[in-house]
Amino acid sequence: MAVTDEAIEKIKAMIAAGELGPGDRLPPEKELAARLGLSRSSMREAVKALEVIRLLDVRRGDGTYVTSLEPGLLLEAVSFAADLRDGESLLEVFEVRRILESQATGIAAARATGADVEALQREVDAVARDTDLPTLVEHDIRLHRAIVELAGNRYLASLTESLISHTVRARVWRGVTEAGAVERTLSEHSAIVAAIASHDVERATALASAHVAGVERWLRDARRRPASLS
Repeated sequence: MAVTDEAIEKIKAMIAAGELGPGDRLPPEKELAARLGLSRSSMREAVKALEVIRLLDVRRGDGTYVTSLEPGLLLEAVSFAADLRDGESLLEVFEVRRILESQATGIAAARATGADVEALQREVDAVARDTDLPTLVEHDIRLHRAIVELAGNRYLASLTESLISHTVRARVWRGVTEAGAVERTLSEHSAIVAAIASHDVERATALASAHVAGVERWLRDARRRPASLS
């Protein structure tokens, strides 16, 4: 089990054992890391991951708190981990998304006007390379939505919008657990926009396919390590 995964499990165990209850504030990072026998960097990554699945609420300048642990939030957190452990359905969603979105990107490359390309480039340029994960995910959703809309097919846009909403959590979790997520995502986005700008349909299609396939590969690998995701 990776060190960060171990930290996640230890914090979750404290919550499950009642050592931390709904609304409780976590001890200071240094104190909690020492108590659990973990490095402060591992502790920070664990807190970030548990914030993503809504077990913890990080209040900037105040501290980190256990959420209300209402049934809906707990169900979301537990089902997310289950999705990754038993993710055949999620993999199928990614496969369909890869097929549809890559073709939509190819169509966008053929149809995009100069103004369209400028709008896509502004979206890419607006995100700093050292941005945080929530900002990256918001950017990712906006860019993918904008590209698909350029294909000019409302039914295709509606289908891909649904698929994107079903894959957001997996992309967030990948960003939390895999190094270089921000840099890699922005580089791939830049390459896709460049292909659209040059009206290179074949390249735009291939790049979009590879972009989504990267998350598919990560998910397949994650499913082989169930102990670190439970």
